[in-house]
Parts: sequence; C-alpha cells; structure tokens
Amino acid sequence: MTASDLIAKRIRQDVQSMHAYAIQDSAGLIKLDAMENPHRLPTELRRQLGERLAEVALNRYPGDRTNDLRRALAAHAGMPEGFDIMLGNGSDELISLLAMACDVPGASILAPVPGFVMYGMSAQLQGLGFNGVDLTPDFELDERAMLAAIDRHQPSIIYLAYPNNPTANLWDDGVIEKIVRAAPGLVVIDEAYQPFASRSYIDRVERHQHVLLMRTLSKFGLAGVRIGYMMGPQALIAEIDKVRPPYNISVLNCEAALFALAHQDEFARQAQAIRDQRQVVQAALAALPSVKAWPSDANMILVRVPDAAHAFDGMRARGVLVKNVSRMHPLLADCLRLTIGTAEENERMLAALQASL
Repeated sequence: MTASDLIAKRIRQDVQSMHAYAIQDSAGLIKLDAMENPHRLPTELRRQLGERLAEVALNRYPGDRTNDLRRALAAHAGMPEGFDIMLGNGSDELISLLAMACDVPGASILAPVPGFVMYGMSAQLQGLGFNGVDLTPDFELDERAMLAAIDRHQPSIIYLAYPNNPTANLWDDGVIEKIVRAAPGLVVIDEAYQPFASRSYIDRVERHQHVLLMRTLSKFGLAGVRIGYMMGPQALIAEIDKVRPPYNISVLNCEAALFALAHQDEFARQAQAIRDQRQVVQAALAALPSVKAWPSDANMILVRVPDAAHAFDGMRARGVLVKNVSRMHPLLADCLRLTIGTAEENERMLAALQASL
C-alpha cells in the first residue's frame, strides 16, 4: 500500500483538508513576527542556569519538581484560595485538553474572531463545533452578537483572550461580565499577554465557579521553554487534569521555569522595557499618515497599511520579518502585526515599514 493510499483510507478527511500551523523562516532576519521577548538573560544568569540544568537527572521521569513549579506559579500569579493549577506544554496543550475534557454529545466552542487560531483548531481536531463571533470593525466585543450566539449554540467553552491576539486590545469589562453570566459552560480567560497588560482578570476570577484563567511563560520571556498554566476551582481543575498526559512537562523545562521565577525581577525589567518601547513605536506609527495603528495592551501592535502584501514583502527584503495577518479574517484586511523588539530592532522595523509603504 502506498503512502497516498494510507492517507486516503486512514487519515481523517477533515485533517487532510487542514493546513499545518505555519512558522515563517526567519534566518538572517530581525524576527518580529511571533510576539517573543527580544531580551536574553544577562551573562551571569545564563551561566547559573547552565550549571543548574547540568545537575538535572535526565535519566529520570519528571517527579515532584513539577509540584514545586505549580506552587511557584500559583504564588507568582496570586492564585485565589480554593483554586488549583495545572500545567501544560504551552497554552496550546491546555486548549487541546479542554476540548478533550468537554467533548460531550453536542458540545461546541465559541470565541470572538479574529482571535487565537488554536481555539478553532482544537475544536476541529476533537470533533467539536466551533462558532466564531465577529468583533466590531474596531475590534471590540459585539455584545449583542456574543449574547445571541451563546443563547443559540449553548457552548461548552467560551474563550476570551485578554488582551486579544492579533488585535492586542483589552475588551470592555462590563461586556465580559455579561458574557460570563450568560455562559452555560466554561469560560476561559486567556491572559497570555498579561506581563504587558494594564489590568488582569485575576481579581475577579474567584467570583465565578465556571471561569478558568489561563496564562503562559512564553510572553514572560520563556517562549522556548513551553510552559502554560491554568487556574480555576479545585474540583474543576481536578476533572480536566485527568486527561493530561503523564510527564507532560520535561525536567529541563521545569527547572528552567523555576530558575526564571526565582529571578522574576529581571523578567519584570524586560517587560517594562518592552512596554516603554511600545509607546515609542506607537508614537512613531501615529506620525505615518498612511498607517492606522490600534492601541495595544500586549507586546505587539496591529496596523493597517494601504497594501499589506506589498509592505510585508518590502519589510522582509529590508531584513525585518513581521506577520501578515490580512488573510486571517475579513476584518483584518491589509493588516500587519508588529512585535515589539529592542530599541534598535524597532528602529529598523519602523524604517523598513516606512520605506515599504
């Protein structure tokens, strides 16, 4: 039997029609396409981390050290009393596990769009329905449409990214509370970009027994370490944790995360530098007459240009890689997503953008 025969007979038809998650080739380019922290650890901390990782028992499966990480993350996040925390190999795994745990007959997932693509992809891979509700043209929550969709579809999970990706904005808290109260199932507040946001849902999450708060260390500064975490009422977390694969967090990733949390002042300094640079970039974008930039509470800025494909290609030719999101959703027509880098990277990015318009 040929590979094509196997694919036709044994691979799900919907999987065959899907596109794999695309990662752009960034070799030789200033990489400002994936919302990564541009700062590395100082030399001395890198040396200490290397020595610490060298002592990890790679011949053993992960053990109680992951519980140390759970406790450290709970303290770092200010997790409320009566809540528990579970770890994922990045937020992506947690999103997949939620779809798996909530896969009851007739289950569906609902989220505003444009938004993080993994919400819809997790639903499709698990065989759940996915209902995307368009944001307004200014990328705010459409309160009436969201409430109507909740009433119509009765979703098992509602995702609310806070701030949203790729639009980078925080939504109206009053509308969020109406959505939370109307939800017949879980509401997951995804705070992936919390280190750069002006407010968090953490002080409101304990009001509701059906709300989970999800975060990641990727935007904290450890994108390569792949640690996501989710907090919620103990009974709820205990049920979802049953579908988590054993040993899903490697010993190296765990130890690197614990080291980072022990030096969180350094990462807080980096986050402040990124927030400061965000203001610089926003001011520069405001001075470009043919560019519309939306306010940001994340480490990225969404901009609309006259021709996104032309600007993207021009910036790439000038050595700067950003993300062309113009085909993700009709509301994103001619939009680029710009990650905030170092001061030097941002200068190069702005010069490349201006020259490419």
